[in-house]
Amino acid sequence: MEYEHVIYAKAHRVAHVTINRPEVRNALNPRASAELRDAFNDFRADDDLRVAILTGAGSQAFCAGADLRDAAGMFAAGDRPADLPPFGGITEDFACWKPIIAAVNGLALGGGTELALACDIVVASSHAQFGLPEPRHGVVAASGGLVRLPRQLPLKLAMGLILTGRPMTAAQAERHGLVNEVVPGEELAACAQGWAQDILRCSPAAVRLSKRQALSYLHLAADEALATQADLVAELLASPDASEGTRAFVERREPRWAT
Repeated sequence: MEYEHVIYAKAHRVAHVTINRPEVRNALNPRASAELRDAFNDFRADDDLRVAILTGAGSQAFCAGADLRDAAGMFAAGDRPADLPPFGGITEDFACWKPIIAAVNGLALGGGTELALACDIVVASSHAQFGLPEPRHGVVAASGGLVRLPRQLPLKLAMGLILTGRPMTAAQAERHGLVNEVVPGEELAACAQGWAQDILRCSPAAVRLSKRQALSYLHLAADEALATQADLVAELLASPDASEGTRAFVERREPRWAT
């Protein structure tokens, strides 16, 4: 697929995915979502890539949600496509056990917040904002926001955001655990890259299995989830990473991962 609204680059085992619609604060239309889906499908399938960083072009917005002007035109034309891609490509029906980092470089409203919620690690510029203003526009946050936000924030705090459309600052998001780290805007790219490098130092097999274990059994009681770990351990021990990691520790050197 040729990309019109996305910049997709690969370097040193990191996939860099940039929403490139700064003229509309990186708001997404169906074409942009389809391009993001294609890029993340490629990231998931490429064995040379181990972590992805998602951000927005410019310094004002990560993603301001759906392109409402585009949507208004679609409604006016009576167009109701049934096969729209998931918003942002990763908010629904997308299982990927490689880590995805959101580098939130400004406004992340509506679908922008939903995209960040779908990522594993979130770093943000100090001027970033998060929020689900959909009810103020007669719609709801139906791309995962109503499901993920109450699971990632205390319930009353999540409901306050959901029911009022109020924004949350980057500092507030960090304080309540929605964001891992907040830095000045000019340091955001380096911050995201630093998190990616820390992931790359780890065993690829262990990272993938850890993400799968952590996210796949959230719906289970603790005892039930713990009972699934025997399969996880067996799969990891079958990987050459397990022996290499212990050998490197004993030999006081950096591991040379096979995967």
